[in-house]
Amino acid sequence: MQTLRTPTERFTVVEGLDREPRTTTVTAPQAGAPDELTMAHLDEGPRDAPPVVLVHGEPTWSFLYRTMIDPLVDAGLRVVVPDLIGFGRSDKPTEIADHTYARHVAWTWALVEALGLDAMTWVGQDWGGLIGLRLLAAHPERFACFVAANTALPSGDQDLPEVWHAFRRTVNTADDLDIGRLVQAGTQRRLSEDERAAYDAPFPDEGYKAGPRAMPELVPYRPDHPAAEDNRRAWRRLTELDVPVVTAFSDGDPIMAGVDRIMQRAFPGAQGQPHTTIAGAGHFLQEDAGPELAAVVADAARRQA
Repeated sequence: MQTLRTPTERFTVVEGLDREPRTTTVTAPQAGAPDELTMAHLDEGPRDAPPVVLVHGEPTWSFLYRTMIDPLVDAGLRVVVPDLIGFGRSDKPTEIADHTYARHVAWTWALVEALGLDAMTWVGQDWGGLIGLRLLAAHPERFACFVAANTALPSGDQDLPEVWHAFRRTVNTADDLDIGRLVQAGTQRRLSEDERAAYDAPFPDEGYKAGPRAMPELVPYRPDHPAAEDNRRAWRRLTELDVPVVTAFSDGDPIMAGVDRIMQRAFPGAQGQPHTTIAGAGHFLQEDAGPELAAVVADAARRQA
C-alpha cells in the first residue's frame, strides 16, 4: 500500500486548533502482512478522566471539533480527536481501492486499543457514526455512551436522499475536488477564507484525496453493496443493546433528517435519553453550533461517569 503524509508546513494556515497532535501506528486486515499506518489524533485533558472520542466524517478532519475541545476538557473529560486514515494529519493511502469500510472500522478500533480507551463516550458525526456504530455493536463493553450527531448506519435496504446521491456524483466526477467548498455546502454559516483553507490544508493536490474520493462509494446505498450485510448485522445487534444512545441532530441537514427518530425507536439504549435537536445548524453542526453540541456531549458523559 502506497501512502502519503501531508507536509507539516501545510498546517501553518490552520487557526483555532493550536494543539500538538499525537500519532499512533494502526493496522487493518488485508491479504499478506498488514500495512502499518500512522494515525494522528489529539489527546487533551487528564488521562484518568472519562474519555470522550470525537470522530469526524467526510471530508473533514479534527479541525471540525476545534470549538468543542476546551468546553469538554473544562467539564473534566479526556478528549480524544482522531483524524481518520486518509484525512487530516494521518497517513493517506493513495489508491481509492485501499479504502474499504471494514478497514476504516479496523484502523479506528486499532487506535482505541492502542490508547486503552474504556468506558468511553463516542461522538460520531457522518462517517464518525458509520464507523462508531459498527464498533459499538462489536464492542459494547467498551462504551459508556454513544452520541449520534447527524449520522446513520445504512444497509442499502432503503434508498438514500437524492441530495446524498448528488454529493456522491460530485465526488466521483469532479476533476478537482474542492474540499473547502464541500464543507461550506454542509454548513449554515459562511466559513471564513482561513477556515476553508484549513479544510483544504491536508490535501496539497489530487494525489492526497483518495480518502475523500473513496468514502461515498463505501456507504451501502444499495442492498447488494459489499458492506450492506455487515451493517445489517450491526443494526440487529444495536437493537439488543442497552448502552445509552443520545441523538443530537441538527434541524438543517437534508441528508440525515429523520434518522434520529428511527434510532430513538429502534435502540433500547435510546429509550428515555435527553435527545436534542440543535436549531440553525447544517450537516456539519460542529461548525454551526459547536458549543451547543459540546454541552450535550458533556451532559451525556457526566450521566455515565
